[in-house]
Amino acid sequence: MGIYINTQNIAEAAKTLNAGDKILLSGTIYTARDAAHKRLFAMLDQGEALPFEMKDASIYYAGPTPAPANLPIGSCGPTTSSRMDVFAPRLLDLGLKCMIGKGDRSPEVIEAIRRNQAVYLCAIGGAGALAAKCVRSLKVIAFEDLGCESIKQLTIENFPLFAAIDCHGGSLFDGLV
Repeated sequence: MGIYINTQNIAEAAKTLNAGDKILLSGTIYTARDAAHKRLFAMLDQGEALPFEMKDASIYYAGPTPAPANLPIGSCGPTTSSRMDVFAPRLLDLGLKCMIGKGDRSPEVIEAIRRNQAVYLCAIGGAGALAAKCVRSLKVIAFEDLGCESIKQLTIENFPLFAAIDCHGGSLFDGLV
């Protein structure tokens, strides 16, 4: 079992989650990895509008594979989140409420999570096929030339996740070497 959360309510839910909580997330999330983050930052630096509203958004650090016949997506497991640590504080300060990936985060990201009452959720690494079963629809919304690293809008249902770093300072990674 887990806590059922819809991304429409992620801002309020983030305030109630504790590290270790099991989550079943439904709603809209956006995929973005390194290359997409670099382009988002270029857009911000140039004063351009982003391809999706950052306020209360949920970003999944993933680069899904092409969809097989009759499915919206191929395998879509999480990528290592620390690669996005240089970008995360600014996006959190712009209203991002949820990040999904795998692995620990830097002290700067943890402080930004606390400061912005956000949450970092971990997906199960190596289980991209399981994650794909939770995707109901996919739409490329930006940077199509990046292929698997383009920004995609996904509609998900009951995506199994764990609250890894909460806005109260709790972390699944505390004490791990």
